Amino acid sequence: MDEGNRLQLNPAKTEVLWCASSRRQHQIPTGPVRVGDAFVSPVTAARDLGVYIDAGVTMRTQVINTVTACFAALRQIRSVRRSLPQHSLLTLIRTLVSTKLDKCNSVLVGTSVYLQDRLHSVLNAAARLVYSAYSRRTSEHTTPLLRELHWLRIPERIQFQLCVIAWRSTGVPVRQPAADIRDHQWSMSPLC
Repeated sequence: MDEGNRLQLNPAKTEVLWCASSRRQHQIPTGPVRVGDAFVSPVTAARDLGVYIDAGVTMRTQVINTVTACFAALRQIRSVRRSLPQHSLLTLIRTLVSTKLDKCNSVLVGTSVYLQDRLHSVLNAAARLVYSAYSRRTSEHTTPLLRELHWLRIPERIQFQLCVIAWRSTGVPVRQPAADIRDHQWSMSPLC
């Protein structure tokens, strides 16, 4: 066989992530791991397919990076908001912020309320930016603004994404008329 056509390990790009519960984190080895001819040091978080996974599998790193990227985009949008009509501002927010919130959010199922609140703070800031509802009062509620914008809260966004994934797995075309979907013959195939 030709050895030149095989996949080879690139030690500079290889990461080792030990996953364990918070109670077992102290039992994880901290020394380098031998992978092939190279030694790779373990990391506390790794990125794969755009999703950050941390050693505790709490998705904390994913949420922190998403929130950071969203607030950076909101700061950029805020600097030009006065020169844009509201519909353009909404388009920018949907393009630069909402897509970041919705990207791979199905992996956030079961995350803590604290992490979901961190993500929800991005939605609140975006709604305030759209309506210029900046107020010194901390009791300013964004719920009516979110309803008017037809934006789902974070738990509902995650659930919606899961529903879309489940719907796509049925094989029914998305643009199919409602009558055809209603009349579709749903079959339950055995799993084994």
